[in-house]
Amino acid sequence: MPETLNDNVGVGLGAALTAVGIVISYFVWRKKGAAYGLRGVAWSLLPLIAGLLLLMDVVMQFVLGVLGILLTMAFKLQSWVGLALAVVMVVLYVVSGFMKSKGIGVKPGARPQDKAQAKAQGEGTPAAGAAPAAAGQVKAPQQAKAPAADDDFGDIEALLRKRGID
Repeated sequence: MPETLNDNVGVGLGAALTAVGIVISYFVWRKKGAAYGLRGVAWSLLPLIAGLLLLMDVVMQFVLGVLGILLTMAFKLQSWVGLALAVVMVVLYVVSGFMKSKGIGVKPGARPQDKAQAKAQGEGTPAAGAAPAAAGQVKAPQQAKAPAADDDFGDIEALLRKRGID
């Protein structure tokens, strides 16, 4: 493969890819309707636009670079370890997000909701504002349980009561 494409080759490659995309868009149009077909035609014009703007060389270098990286990664243990660590990182980040939203593993007053509540109550420290919230959580289990139909709204009602809305 050449390292660079001349202008005519880039436009020709863009036109060929656009033609293939338009043929595929035709079949999509027939199967799913005009809206999907027109969207396909719009995306199909992208390679021709890249060729006319002399960007096809950049696109080709990008694709070849990505393929080179993927082929190199496939045969190196170091790459597989890095990929495993990336997966672990994403899982840890998502789990921590769930934990923060549920208040698990979060010190009192550290959540933005606690700080906002403390500010609304006019207290300077978030920890002082967290005490009424904790007391509200203790009171909730002592209340009489509503019928089964109202269980879906229990969390919403508790949140409204916590905000002072009855």
